[in-house]
Amino acid sequence: MEKITRQDMAALVGKHAGTSKWFVIDQTRIDTFADVTEDHQYIHVDPDAAKQSPFGTTIAHGFLTLSMLSAMIYDGVPDIEGATMGVNYGFNKIRFLSPVAAGARIRAHFTLQDYTEHKANEATTVWDIRIEIEGQNRPALIAEWIGRRYYA
Repeated sequence: MEKITRQDMAALVGKHAGTSKWFVIDQTRIDTFADVTEDHQYIHVDPDAAKQSPFGTTIAHGFLTLSMLSAMIYDGVPDIEGATMGVNYGFNKIRFLSPVAAGARIRAHFTLQDYTEHKANEATTVWDIRIEIEGQNRPALIAEWIGRRYYA
């Protein structure tokens, strides 16, 4: 991914900053996430039982979809020159709007809502995010994600 200057990042406020590639959310990924989080609800890990659910198939955990944001932002948004580290600061809003069926592909669209430099070596970003499910009009989730970037 390309790198941009801090000034270029600040100029992106209010603009679409990037879109990630498509990521497949297959049953193996869902099962692995279930093992890590100890959330083995049948709608996630039991394809036969999930057929009888309102979803008709297994679906990704909402938190799995949310956790994909790290990979998606690395893929879809330019890095900032001189940045040495980025950390999660939190979310102002998260809404899970549509289930992600096993085997679906998702990608994220990033709009920079705010970029504020607090010190010479620290900035806060606020991203408006929409995770799209391939072939569907309604997104999987929308979120307002706050991050911190640190510079050398």
